[in-house]
Amino acid sequence: MKDVYSVKDAINKLEHYCAYQERCHNEVEQKLRSMKMDQEEISIIVNHLISENYLNESRFACSFARGKHRIKYWGKNRIINELKSRNITSYNINLALKEITPEDYEVTFHTLAERHWESIRESDKLKKRKKFCDYLLRKGFESDLIYAKTKELE
Repeated sequence: MKDVYSVKDAINKLEHYCAYQERCHNEVEQKLRSMKMDQEEISIIVNHLISENYLNESRFACSFARGKHRIKYWGKNRIINELKSRNITSYNINLALKEITPEDYEVTFHTLAERHWESIRESDKLKKRKKFCDYLLRKGFESDLIYAKTKELE
């Protein structure tokens, strides 16, 4: 990797970076800082990427929410927290959550919960319940859903 990039080189490199996978503004700015670009150059490049539609925060948020829910089985709380940590606006977060249909969400939750409940090898009922609840809370599901499911499975 070379140390000094012209704005043109950086734009070229970042176009490929953004085309490969949806990125948020934070990731792009971090990448540019790692390329030793100064703040003025970063602004120019980010504006170019936005105007050429390589960088779109709404598209990123929706893609992120869909992917994390379908592939990693994350709940809404985890998705919201991860998007907030990437400085995504609440408007875009709400837009992203609409990508997950209530039916999909429910099916994912019940499938994951039942699979995990069966996989816990714990004879003590309280410990099993705690492991079960902790796992689903870490995944980002709502506590009322989790506790209702715990009662149903016991």
